[in-house]
Amino acid sequence: MMAALIVVGAMIQLPIGPVPVTLQTLFVVLAGLVLGPVNGAAAMLLYILAGVIGLPVFAGGKAGLAHLFGPTGGYLVGYVGTALFAGIGASSRYEPARIFRSLFWSMLGLGSVFLVGVLRLMFVLDIPAEKAVAIGLAPFIIGDVLKTIAAVVAYRFLHNRRLLPA
Repeated sequence: MMAALIVVGAMIQLPIGPVPVTLQTLFVVLAGLVLGPVNGAAAMLLYILAGVIGLPVFAGGKAGLAHLFGPTGGYLVGYVGTALFAGIGASSRYEPARIFRSLFWSMLGLGSVFLVGVLRLMFVLDIPAEKAVAIGLAPFIIGDVLKTIAAVVAYRFLHNRRLLPA
């Protein structure tokens, strides 16, 4: 289900350059928090596999192995680390959700997607780090931080209301 939500997040996009603005970050972080590090990362791998085998799940309805090796492929791979880190910040089902811990680990996860994504942009587009940061991080950082905060708040709400599966 979390992989399906990421697909929905990919379809809601604002194309501003080689890397579109989507809602995927929100659902990637939420997947890690809700499912935990291992299952959250597995949901990301499932999402990537669906796209690689040809299902139109990537931003803009794109699919295929070539997309994974294109300019935005690093962000897709980075989602695995994002969910993993966010999952580390998740609370157990017996412990109350601690917002600072969840937010800290989720932000580390956000950093991992930007690191892998910007490095891939540099490699594929053959551009210097400054330009890769200018087109692959700077336009997205504020929105992605806000989406990460929203995911943590949603997780805390769901956890505190005992609306998450045991």
